[in-house]
Amino acid sequence: MNPLLVPFDTPFNTAPFSKIKEEHYLPAIKEAIEIAKKEVEGIKSNSEAPSFENTIEALEASGSLLNTVSTIFFNINSAETNDQIQKLAQEISPLLSAYSNDIQLDAELFARVKEVYDQKDQLDLSVEGDTLLDKTYKGFVRNGALLGTDDKNRLREIDKELSQLSLKFGEHVLAETNAYELVLDNREDLKGLPETAIEAAAQIAKEKGHEGKWAVTLDYPSYVPFMTYADNRALREKLFLAFSSRAFGKAENDNQDIVLKIVALRKERASLLNYETHANFVLERRMAESPDKVFDFLHNLLRHALPVAKEELQELTRYAQKMGAPEPLQRWDFSYYAEKLKKEKFSIEDELLKPYFKLENVVQGVFGVATKLYGLNFVERDDIDKYHPEVTTYEVTDDNGQHVAIFYADFFPRPGKRGGAWMTSFQGQFKSPEKEQRPHASIVCNFTKPTPTKPSLLTFNEVTTLFHEFGHALHGILANGRYESISGTNVYWDFVELPSQVLENWCYEKECLDLFAEHFETGEKIPAEYVQRIKDSANFNEGLATVRQLGFALLDMVWHTTDPEKIEDVADFEKETLQQTNLFPEVSGINMSCAFAHIFQGGYSSGYYSYKWAEVLDADTFEYFKEKGIFNRQVADLFKKHILSAGGSEHPMTLYKRFRGKEPSPEALLRRAGILKDKVA
Repeated sequence: MNPLLVPFDTPFNTAPFSKIKEEHYLPAIKEAIEIAKKEVEGIKSNSEAPSFENTIEALEASGSLLNTVSTIFFNINSAETNDQIQKLAQEISPLLSAYSNDIQLDAELFARVKEVYDQKDQLDLSVEGDTLLDKTYKGFVRNGALLGTDDKNRLREIDKELSQLSLKFGEHVLAETNAYELVLDNREDLKGLPETAIEAAAQIAKEKGHEGKWAVTLDYPSYVPFMTYADNRALREKLFLAFSSRAFGKAENDNQDIVLKIVALRKERASLLNYETHANFVLERRMAESPDKVFDFLHNLLRHALPVAKEELQELTRYAQKMGAPEPLQRWDFSYYAEKLKKEKFSIEDELLKPYFKLENVVQGVFGVATKLYGLNFVERDDIDKYHPEVTTYEVTDDNGQHVAIFYADFFPRPGKRGGAWMTSFQGQFKSPEKEQRPHASIVCNFTKPTPTKPSLLTFNEVTTLFHEFGHALHGILANGRYESISGTNVYWDFVELPSQVLENWCYEKECLDLFAEHFETGEKIPAEYVQRIKDSANFNEGLATVRQLGFALLDMVWHTTDPEKIEDVADFEKETLQQTNLFPEVSGINMSCAFAHIFQGGYSSGYYSYKWAEVLDADTFEYFKEKGIFNRQVADLFKKHILSAGGSEHPMTLYKRFRGKEPSPEALLRRAGILKDKVA
C-alpha cells in the first residue's frame, strides 16, 4: 500500500517520512490527480444552480490529497534531494502544470465560478468569503479562462515548459555548488581564519576523502568565513570567481539559455493574457500594483543610499590601502577589509560573539520570544517522523495547553539540500464547521555545523537569519483562517516578508539577547557592552548593503519589463542593468543572473523588491513596539490578530492600517538604516 495514499496513522497527521520511498511519489501524484479531477467533475455536474458553497467553497476543498503529496515531494526536493528525486521532479512538474491548466482552462467550471462572481454583491459573504471569491475568479482569468482554444493550448505548453526550466535552473546551481571544492594541504593558506573555521575545513576535507587536508566549499558556512578572514588574497579571488560564476558558461550546467527562455516565455504568457509585461502581470496582485511604482520606490531609496554607499566605500578603501591593500579594492577584498574595519571601529567581530550564540540556545531564545509575545510553547517530540536525522520536531501549544501546530527545524548544510534558508510547510491551516486543520510549519537553514570539539556556534548574521525564518514560521503557526488558500503565509508576496523581517529587530535588543545569549563554556551572559557594540555597528556599511539589495531588485525588474527580443546576451544585459549600483571594478567571467534562484527558480520574479518593501513595513512596525516595549502584549496581540493570524483574508494595507493605525512610512526604514538623519525624506 502506498503510504501517501492512505490516511496517515501518525501523531497530528504528520507526514510518515520513514515509510515513504522514492518509488511512491509518482504513482501517488497520478492517483491524487485523478481523485482531484473527480472532485472537480462533481462540482461541474452539480444540478443545483452555482452558489458560493457548491462551487467556490467546493473548489477550495478539492485537491487536498494532491496538495499534501505534492507539498511533501517538493519540500524533499529542496531539502533532501538526489538524482532520482530530481528526475522525478522533471516528470511530476509537467503533470501538475497540466492538471492546474485543466482546472483553470475548464470553460464549464469557469462558467459556474463566473456566475457566482457576477452576483457577489447580493451574496452577503464574510470578509474572507469575499476575498476567496475574488481570488478564485481572478485566478481563473489570470490563468487564461477568457482565452480562445488555441491560446489556451499555447498557455498549457508555456506553463509546462516553464515548470521544467525552473527545475533545471535550480539543479544546475546545486550541481555547480556541490561540485566545487578548494582543497588545501598547506595550513599557511588558512592564515587569518578563526580556529573554528579551520576545524570546519578539516572536517569537510575528511568527509570528502581528503584526510589530513582542509577543504572550502561554496556552501555559505564554508564560503563566507573564508572570504571574511583568509589573508591569502589569491585564494579569496579564486573562491569568489568560483562562487560568482556558478552555472555561467559551464558546459552542461550553463543557465544562460535557460534564463533567456524563461524571460521570453514569461513575456509571451503575459502577452497572451493581455498584460504589457510579466512584471505587470505579477504586480497586479501585489501591494505595489505596477512596475512604475516599484521603480519609483527603488530609485527613491537608491537616491538616498547611493551617496552614503560611496562615502562608505571611500572610507573602506582608505583603510584597506593603509593596511597595504592593492588599489583599487576588488569584490573579493570587500568582506575581508570590512570585517577588519568594523572590528577597529566598534571592537566587534563574529569570533567575539559566536561563543554566545550556541545554536541550541538561540533556538530556545527565539522560542522564548514567541512565548513572551504570543503565549506559545514549544515541546520537542521524538514520536514525529523526520525526513532526515538532523531534523528536530516540536509540538506547539498555547498558554492553555491547546495544540497549535507542529514545527520542524533543519539547520545544517548537506549535499541534498539547496543553499540559503527558507520557511515552508507540510500542512496548511483551515477551519470548517466539520474540521479544523492546524499547520505543520518548517524552517530549513544552512548554518555552521558542530565540530568534534565545539557545538554549532552561530555568527550574528546566522542568528538574525534564524529569527527571520522563524518569523515566517510564526505567520504559519498562528494562522487562524477559514480557507487554506488565503491563510497563513498565503498573502501578497510583498507583504509576506513583514513577519520575518520584523522579528530580526529583537536580535539587537539586550532584553531579548538576555534570554539566550550566554557563553557556551562559562554560561556568562553576553556583556552589555557587546550588545551596545552590536547596536552601534548595526548600520555599518548599511549604504553599501542597501545599494547591493537595490541592484538585485532592479535586475529582477529589468529582466521582467524588457522585451526579451532586445536581449541578446545575458552577461551584457546584466552588466548594463547593474551599472548604476555596481561600485566595484568590473570582473569578467562572473554573472549573478545564472544563479539568481530567487527569480528563476523560486517565486520572486518581479518580486525581489519586496524585501525592501517589507523593510519599510517592518521598520515602521518595530517603531511601534519600541514605543510601547518590545515585549508589550497589547501591541503583540494587535500584530497577532491583524497580521499573523489574519493571513490573506483582506488586502494587506487594510490589515496593516488596522494594526498600526496609519500607512507605513519609508522614513522609518531610512532612519533605522542611518541613511536619513532627520524627519524629511
